[in-house]
Amino acid sequence: MKKRVIAAAILASALGASAVASAVELRKTTIKAADGSEVPVEIATPAGKGPFPPVLFIHAKRGYEGDERAHVRELAEQGFLVVAPDWQSGRFIERWPSAHNPETELDVEAGLDYLKSLPNACKQPVGIVGLSRGPYYAIRLAAKRGPDIAAIVSYYGHMQNPNAPEPEQLFSVAPEVAQLNTPTLFLIGDQDYELRRMNGGRAFYALWERGVPVEWQEYPMARRAFDFRPDQTPEEQIAKRHARERAKAWLVEWMKLTPGMRCR
Repeated sequence: MKKRVIAAAILASALGASAVASAVELRKTTIKAADGSEVPVEIATPAGKGPFPPVLFIHAKRGYEGDERAHVRELAEQGFLVVAPDWQSGRFIERWPSAHNPETELDVEAGLDYLKSLPNACKQPVGIVGLSRGPYYAIRLAAKRGPDIAAIVSYYGHMQNPNAPEPEQLFSVAPEVAQLNTPTLFLIGDQDYELRRMNGGRAFYALWERGVPVEWQEYPMARRAFDFRPDQTPEEQIAKRHARERAKAWLVEWMKLTPGMRCR
């Protein structure tokens, strides 16, 4: 009997988790960038009645695929209304581009404008979650549209123009860091690429010196892409869970949300 009760409890828990996941609505659409280029976007809407706190998700240069979609869904399950513009496929850019195409910044900005226009989005500055190349787009956007951005969460983000010469990649950060006033959370593994830890670390110190709210969370024994790599170690699995909670707390704090994930 005891075993049956435990089994029933496990099943109920699993069904409950499934119900929460299925309650998130994912849909796709296409919007226009300022130069007329088509931008595919995905929208993840939380369960329940809005308005919801708005978050812009900026993917890495690996493209927007299943792992990114899963991350967007997780954010919606936390209570955020998420818009994820695909800054590659609309311009027929192959995955893993080395160079940065400035025109793609228009795609990300179009995603921001679309997010702010949604009737079920709270009318307030948005949060940004970016991965790898994504945080470079985030700081460029925040330097240009600061009042529209409440907070940035950078997963192992690049803080220098990918087109900059090698010495600048090694020894400096993007000029936008000096213009940035947006609270920024850095999440990175201590076994990530040394270059990424170096320019991210320099950005952290530059922001802190200017009094910008900033935190640096480095995960022991965590490698590149610790939060979604298929060969995750047990430590990286924990790091992912911790990072998701840190990211949520950062957005809640600087987007000034209630404990119930509502806008004030």
